[in-house]
Amino acid sequence: MTHHPDFLWRDPDPRPAYDVVIVGGGGHGLATAYYLARNHGITNVAVLERGWLAGGNMARNTTIIRSNYLWDESAAIYEHSLKLWEGLSAELDYDLSFSRRGVLNLAHHLGDVREGRRRVNANLLNGVDAEWLDADEVRKFCPIVNVSERARHPVLGATLQRRGGIAKHDHVAWALARGADAYGVDLIQGCEVTGFELRKNRVVAVRTSRGRIAAGKVALAAAGHTSVLAAQAGLRLPLQSHPLQALVSELLEPVLNCVVMSNAVHVYVSQAHKGELVMGASIDAYNSYGQRGGVHVIEAQMAAALELFPIFSRVRVLRTWAGVVDVSPDASPIIGRTPVENLYLNAGWGTGGFKATPGAGWVYAHTLAHERPHPLAEPFGLERFSTGALIDEHGAAAVAH
Repeated sequence: MTHHPDFLWRDPDPRPAYDVVIVGGGGHGLATAYYLARNHGITNVAVLERGWLAGGNMARNTTIIRSNYLWDESAAIYEHSLKLWEGLSAELDYDLSFSRRGVLNLAHHLGDVREGRRRVNANLLNGVDAEWLDADEVRKFCPIVNVSERARHPVLGATLQRRGGIAKHDHVAWALARGADAYGVDLIQGCEVTGFELRKNRVVAVRTSRGRIAAGKVALAAAGHTSVLAAQAGLRLPLQSHPLQALVSELLEPVLNCVVMSNAVHVYVSQAHKGELVMGASIDAYNSYGQRGGVHVIEAQMAAALELFPIFSRVRVLRTWAGVVDVSPDASPIIGRTPVENLYLNAGWGTGGFKATPGAGWVYAHTLAHERPHPLAEPFGLERFSTGALIDEHGAAAVAH
């Protein structure tokens, strides 16, 4: 990766050292840098990362990819992302281990059934593949799910998106980083942003632990900490940060052939390529920037998983962790310009950040390049919180977010 010791612009010359400075070297930041170069020919770009590339939430997600969201605006941007996923390994010449094994969203009561059928119909109207399975069809598709009528949480059916699946998150990050680097983008690790320099409500430079960097535009893409960064520019955002917990088991032989999600019991389970079970749970109810959460959440997650999969009763937990997610009032992202001139925002994805990686980078790069929102990003602007045009996706994932 490029790393130039002379990248710092210490002289107060108004000319920018970089046309675009991206704050955050995770999936979205790297995807934005890649698509700025690939789609728009903008290569005078720096990606600043406080730690190491993709060492934040990108390394702490549960790798699920899908586009079966309810609302038109959400379905459009996630479907765009899924279509990019389908060709990304070939484009980046890097094995992302994208496995289209299917995503099941289980229904356990009448409300779940109605919501699931509604979502299937909405997906089909938006050109997103979706099916409704009854309990017997769920058993045939995923034989190890407990569909007994005597189960504590009986399975009445499920939605299925066959094109959904999983990918290796570290492979995705490094492929995007390598692609951006090949275009001449500077990827600068160990560079913490400590503030912004503003002139007449216009950001002109980024202050970092390694010096001042003059910038034509600044793009925030630091999941979990966006509100802290924005506050340094005098901007208060409608975001809350919460730990989102997950865990992996010891290695197992292949036993789970799909992704299984359940809103009612707040757990989602898949099996990684190496063999470990990957399980996600609810977000912790309290606000925190810590990368670990309360034990009670893990306990509830395990109880829920064993209700659905009695076969896992003797499987050992290998490790647990938490990512820090930004959650907006309507559980949908915020993408676009801010009231501070030349300061741009990509945040609030909640649990949807990983699956949106290429799509978010694509629309964010377009927004930066053209100084106006990409059509897919336009509904997700900050102004919706004053106009009331919310995109309420609470319940869109198998977590309480």
